[in-house]
Amino acid sequence: MVVKIRLARFGRRKAPFYNIVVAQARTARNSKPIEVLGTYDPIPKPPTDGEGKPFKDIKLDAARAKYWIGVGAQPSDPAWRLLSMAGLLVPKYRPSGTATPTPTPTPTAAASIVPEANKEVNAVV
Repeated sequence: MVVKIRLARFGRRKAPFYNIVVAQARTARNSKPIEVLGTYDPIPKPPTDGEGKPFKDIKLDAARAKYWIGVGAQPSDPAWRLLSMAGLLVPKYRPSGTATPTPTPTPTAAASIVPEANKEVNAVV
């Protein structure tokens, strides 16, 4: 009996709304779930104060999600992303647009570079 945490789509055409559910792996997407953990509305809402970024509405019962993860439920990729945004899981993928970290130079190499720069400055002056 493989149990998955996944999204079940509701709403109407071009206006999706998802329930975050725990369901058997082999059941249909919108079949009756074992438990509903929360909701996710992917349509950005305008900020309430008029300033700032639009936000997407995510409501999640964190205690029940922790329970199901502890029992062995396997989240789907979209569910994994939502659970990692809630701080329950480690992000599976890196966010796009982040640069790769550059290695820092060793202290000996950095120390040898600085005196050479001072010598050049003294020679020019």
